[in-house]
Amino acid sequence: MNNDDNNYQPISCELYSEYELAIIRNQKIKLVWQVGEQIHIGIIKPLDLQTHEHQEFLIGQNHQKRLHKIRLDHIRSQEFIG
Repeated sequence: MNNDDNNYQPISCELYSEYELAIIRNQKIKLVWQVGEQIHIGIIKPLDLQTHEHQEFLIGQNHQKRLHKIRLDHIRSQEFIG
């Protein structure tokens, strides 16, 4: 865990709604997200959005069916596919 774990910065309602629509539409997202100094890039199939301790997360899986729990304010860019 890094030092900004308690400093969650809410994302826009518009972007949150785009994530919700991607889940409903079974639409994949190319994401770039950062955890500490580590940058992750992947195509994720979003499954759910969750809130835990006043932080929002995207739950999704990659092409290998590996689950990811990505804090929304750690996402640096997103491209909705299809």
